Amino acid sequence: MNRKGAIEIAVGIFVMLGLASLFVLALKMSNFGVLAGNNGYTLTARFEDIGGLKVQSPVNAGGVRIGRVTRIRYDQESYQAEVTLFINDQYNRFPLDSSAGIFTSGLLGEQYVGLEPGAEEDFLKEGDTITLTQSAFVMERVLGQLLYSKAAE
Repeated sequence: MNRKGAIEIAVGIFVMLGLASLFVLALKMSNFGVLAGNNGYTLTARFEDIGGLKVQSPVNAGGVRIGRVTRIRYDQESYQAEVTLFINDQYNRFPLDSSAGIFTSGLLGEQYVGLEPGAEEDFLKEGDTITLTQSAFVMERVLGQLLYSKAAE
């Protein structure tokens, strides 16, 4: 094999490794494989308003990502949004009276569910429902109320 052919093969291998690296990076950034192969448990929380929360949004506790939102549905009986949370198994010591709230990362960042531990001695387990919840802060609603109150004056 001549020198030119060896260089072309080396460049081809380098390009293939680069493309494979970009593919792995894309999977990591999109969190596509977050739930695959992970052990954990699911919890449910009901909110009056979830704002812009989406499936695959993070679940954080103390600023640490402990899980993901796996499902969002509207319950027509309670007129609330029901959010299913997947919590990684290593974080299995949240007291029964823990609370959940919907927060925004930064001023215009993505929304996430924040868990705040309670004080009970028993812990949440697979299928439990978090009853203490705080809905998302919706700027449009606050501005609308402000404008309506100013117009009434």
